[in-house]
Parts: sequence; C-alpha cells; structure tokens
Amino acid sequence: MSEKTGILAKIENLFGAGYATKEDLRDLDKQLRDGYFADFKAMRKTWEEIYLSALKRGMAGDEFKKVIQVIDRIAEKVHHADYGYAGLFDRTGHIRETELQKILDHDKALEQDIAEIKKAIEEMYADSERQNTDDFVAKVRNIKSLILALESKWNRREEILTKGGED
Repeated sequence: MSEKTGILAKIENLFGAGYATKEDLRDLDKQLRDGYFADFKAMRKTWEEIYLSALKRGMAGDEFKKVIQVIDRIAEKVHHADYGYAGLFDRTGHIRETELQKILDHDKALEQDIAEIKKAIEEMYADSERQNTDDFVAKVRNIKSLILALESKWNRREEILTKGGED
C-alpha cells in the first residue's frame, strides 16, 4: 500500500505542491481508493480461506460471517465513495479545492488503519495454516472491531464534503 501512496505523493507534488486542480485531486483520491478497494478484496479472499478452515474444524460461528459482511460493506463504501462531484441539490455552495484536498488527506490517513487490519488478517491466516487456533474467537472480534473503527473514520468523509470538514 505504501507504494501506491508513494506514487500518489509524487504525482501530487508534480501538480504544484498543493496547488492541484479539482480534477487532479479527484483523480488522485480515486486512485488511492481503488488501491484500498483492491486491498479489501484481497483481505476478503484471505478471510474466506480462514473461514473455510474454521468451518472444517467446527469452529466457525456467526462472528466469522460478520467479518465478511463488514469487509464487504466498507469495501463498497470505499469503491463507490463520492469524490467531489455533487448533484445540483445535494450540497450548498461549490466544492472547492480545499475541501477536495481535505478529502484526499482524510483518505490517505486511513492507510495505517487498513495496514493494521491487513496484518491482523494475515497473522490469523498464518495461525490457521499452522492449525494454531488459540484465541481464534478473540482474534475474530478484534479484526471486526478494527474494521468497524475504520468504517467510522471513513464515514467522516461525507461530513468533509458537505460541511467542509469544519469541527
């Protein structure tokens, strides 16, 4: 993921060190979100393997399925997120470069959260492969809580678009 944001940072700097146009900012954010979406698809695939392994061992409960549902939900939010185009009656005023830059900054800040979720899923996958199922239920709940926390942060972006992110 850091490769993606590293490339995006270079592209962003190319556009004038913070003086990017609206379209440039929209495109940069779309590229970043596309990378996040790909990460979520990969995490889901890994989680499915964990889930199937747990099913074979008779360990899989509703918590395992709920993680898949939460991954799917946040992935779709990321994939279909508004990125600065507004309907005529959806918002008041114009969306300025400052709001678009806030959205891009907001989305970039989520990289660490996504990396943490990815790491937790990969560790659980490795445990599953080694048939080390100690604390599996606690790990599932932790992963679910990490994803839900990310979703809460993600939901803040609509507030940034509609209100300019003013606190």
